[in-house]
Amino acid sequence: MRYIRSALYLDFDNVFSGIFKLDPKVAIQFASNPRTWLRRLSTALTEDAERRWLILRCYLNPAGHVEVPGESRVYFSRFRTAFVRAGFEVVDCPRYNATKNGADIKIVVDALDALWGDAVHEEFVIASGDCDLTPLLHRLRRADRRTVIVSSADTAEAFTASADQVLDSQWLLALVQGELVDFDDEADAADEAAAGDAGGSAGAQLVSADQDEAYQAFRSLVTAEYDNASTPLNMAALAQQVRDRLGGVINETDWFGFHGFARAVNSLNLPHLRMSQHLLWDESRHVAPADAVTMSWGAVLPEPIERLAELTGLPRLPQESWPAIYRTLSDYVHAHQFNLTECTGWSRDRLREQGHAVSRKTVAFVARGTAYGGCPLYQQPPPTAEQIAVAFVRNVLNRAEEQELTLTEDEIAMVRTWLGAEVPVQVEAATVEPDFNGPVPDDQNRE
Repeated sequence: MRYIRSALYLDFDNVFSGIFKLDPKVAIQFASNPRTWLRRLSTALTEDAERRWLILRCYLNPAGHVEVPGESRVYFSRFRTAFVRAGFEVVDCPRYNATKNGADIKIVVDALDALWGDAVHEEFVIASGDCDLTPLLHRLRRADRRTVIVSSADTAEAFTASADQVLDSQWLLALVQGELVDFDDEADAADEAAAGDAGGSAGAQLVSADQDEAYQAFRSLVTAEYDNASTPLNMAALAQQVRDRLGGVINETDWFGFHGFARAVNSLNLPHLRMSQHLLWDESRHVAPADAVTMSWGAVLPEPIERLAELTGLPRLPQESWPAIYRTLSDYVHAHQFNLTECTGWSRDRLREQGHAVSRKTVAFVARGTAYGGCPLYQQPPPTAEQIAVAFVRNVLNRAEEQELTLTEDEIAMVRTWLGAEVPVQVEAATVEPDFNGPVPDDQNRE
């Protein structure tokens, strides 16, 4: 069996903090039993090879801590032994000032040492959402090394676009919990395409000249599969087949500029094409699946919403879908013991039953946004749909500001209306808030 010679650099504070905001129980599981998720990561997003970890490094601030409900203060140093036993080299990164612990600098130095060392590392796995590491990804790409980002939080597009593959928070939580990862299917591009292609048909967009050859290969492959299919085609399987045949051009061009498999297929203008969240078929030859929620391609997003979608990754959904998502998430947290992985799947299924072609990826996007907006779904008492809406929109607007997207008061009002959070609702901050820097050790107060 062939192995991929890989190096893993884990910014513990960054990844742990992101998971903790989403689901504290899973965060503790992640930190307490790294051997389990590391074993699963060794085969994640690989085709016919398993990763062989030549380097395993965990960069950790031992003085960082969290307040866990029902327990005393938990310091990050408690998890050192678990990572050592899992084969990691643990690198202490006490903070330099109120916000920085130097982990990103050490990761860059160590990764470049590995790049220039005697051993050949085919792949660099960077477990961090710190966009300051973007130049490192550029340098590794110039050296023809494969790069994978593992991030528990929404990260800058420039950062994720610089990597060959990205494992987001849903992937990471599933790896920790041993769940089946079924939300990376390209067909779940209903979150971008189901109702919300600005400007109508994706076919109106133009593929650049330097992409044309690959796009024509894409057209030939999909058209052949479509013409020869005797039953509806599974979009996830077809998307993976395209990836296997065309390789890195898919990530490099983000599906030829269409930002998703579903919209790229729609651009081909195949005769009699119909698409649901998971299937595509020829309505003149195939029997439509009984439970299919057909995608709508004609809706036009308001200009401020389209700008947000381009800059922040906001799913391109029709206006009526947003309140349904908030209600469904609230229904889940009021009826179940919170588990984010279960929550996203359950909510997607309920939404499809209601006629909303919303993907699991989109549900996860809203759950993350709600947490970062100050209203994590695990908080007690469980949040209402109105509280979820306000927290999510607050995070969307905060991210827009971080991306230096200027919106007028009228445009902000339009965003609130479109996303279903017009009425101000008091959102109580979560009672569990981690301190990832921890106290300053005495020896750091000495000159």
